[in-house]
Amino acid sequence: MKELFIVAIIAMVFVVIFQIAKASEYVSVLKGEDLARKQSNKINGFLLIVFLIVGLIGVWVCNEWFFKKTLFPQGSASVEGEKIDSMLYLTIAVTGIIFFITQILLFWFSFKYQEAQGKKAHFFAHSTKLELIWTTIPAIALTVLVAFGLMHWFKITGDPPSNAITVEITGHQFGWEVRYPGKDGILGKKDYKLYNSPTGNTLGVDFNDVNSNDDLHTTEMHLIKGTPVKLVINAQDVIHNVGLSHFRLKMDAVPGIPTTMWFTPKYTTAEMKVRTGNPNFVYEISCDQMCGSGHFSMRGVIVVEDEADYKKWIASQKPEYFTLFPAKDPTKTSVDTTVKLAVNTISVKK
Repeated sequence: MKELFIVAIIAMVFVVIFQIAKASEYVSVLKGEDLARKQSNKINGFLLIVFLIVGLIGVWVCNEWFFKKTLFPQGSASVEGEKIDSMLYLTIAVTGIIFFITQILLFWFSFKYQEAQGKKAHFFAHSTKLELIWTTIPAIALTVLVAFGLMHWFKITGDPPSNAITVEITGHQFGWEVRYPGKDGILGKKDYKLYNSPTGNTLGVDFNDVNSNDDLHTTEMHLIKGTPVKLVINAQDVIHNVGLSHFRLKMDAVPGIPTTMWFTPKYTTAEMKVRTGNPNFVYEISCDQMCGSGHFSMRGVIVVEDEADYKKWIASQKPEYFTLFPAKDPTKTSVDTTVKLAVNTISVKK
């Protein structure tokens, strides 16, 4: 019933607009089309100036109201993101100046040069000078902006510093899984054919590769403040996108084609809670590519901490190999052996 009511209202609005348009046509016929057109031009010219003024005030008001709610006031949480922020500010400045100049001229010219008695439009078919100006200047400006963008892009997708840690992140509908290399510092191989073989091997890790035996599989990403991190990004089903808005980075996760990027965290999670004034602040991993019905819920968490806390967390994690093959866990074997010795000792005493 509610839907029918809404449809009826919309239909009535269209009917009213149509009737007003028809009435305007009849008035134009009665007054004379030439006079009606000139009167409409005056009204439209005045309204264009009003729209320009109200629009500029609206831009200023929106900036005052909403700027503090964006991520800009708290600054980039990565060293590389600072350069990307600078590039964005430069782009906004260049395009913003052009926008205001062109829009003010557009509305002002529409008002100033409206049709009037005795005015005659000047027509010219070609001006090489004007065409060179409006082609060359934008081309140079855009080339400079693109060059800055490519410079930053090649940096974050190139080779990271030698002290960078490596973290693999894999997206699937609808979540993120993280893998760390063990003490050898090398991530083991993966093969999609090994998915869930053995059961629980959701990343399809090849445990015949000895480098896989000490890898850690987690659902939460931990990073060290001030230490570069190289992300190796994968997807298991459809295209996803690792969105790191606080670090000013994002990268597609493409099935079958690993992508990489690196950055250096600047602030721990605890420090960001203070900077943002939000005691519940967390660094988020969002999926910035529409990937299905559960896209909205595809969220991961990053914890940035000091090196001591990071090492403590790493030490608390058990290699996935021992989780999937508990019989090969040396700590478990040691415990079992101790228990058996204790049982045998008691039996002998009896």
